[in-house]
Amino acid sequence: MIMLTKLNKQHIVINEDQVECIDLIPESKVIMMNGRFHVVKESPEEIIQKTIEYKGAIKSTFQINKQAEA
Repeated sequence: MIMLTKLNKQHIVINEDQVECIDLIPESKVIMMNGRFHVVKESPEEIIQKTIEYKGAIKSTFQINKQAEA
């Protein structure tokens, strides 16, 4: 899950695995797999970076837990 900011400065948390694509309008329009969308302040590059960081944190946690079990 990643946190993004709507144009009205309200924060929204989305499931990054459900993002289908991001359109520039010039803001970022995050289109979800169910057809719904969110217009946010973050650029596509920022959204991608947040996704990479989130996935990396999950992977690190999984590896730590796996090592603890060994």
